[in-house]
Amino acid sequence: MVNYPESVLTRNKKGELEVRNLLSKGRFVKYNYLNPETGEVVEKGKMSIILRDDKGQEEHYFLIPLKDGRYLALESKDEKKDRKFWDGKKAVDF
Repeated sequence: MVNYPESVLTRNKKGELEVRNLLSKGRFVKYNYLNPETGEVVEKGKMSIILRDDKGQEEHYFLIPLKDGRYLALESKDEKKDRKFWDGKKAVDF
């Protein structure tokens, strides 16, 4: 058995000990959707996140708000590259 540092150990809901194992790390972008005519948020808080690992691989998830305040994350099949995002003043890259 590997001797893991205490700092990476956690307990699940059943009380069983688990190790937080890093799969990848990198950067992310989180964005929502606005109506281009009014500037108001559309679709009741729907958001997206794009995760980019250190190797440049991306995963895109839609975050759908649930009634209890949590979000359901659905992986996007859409593989668009070179997206731009509005930062309130101009279009910016990831």
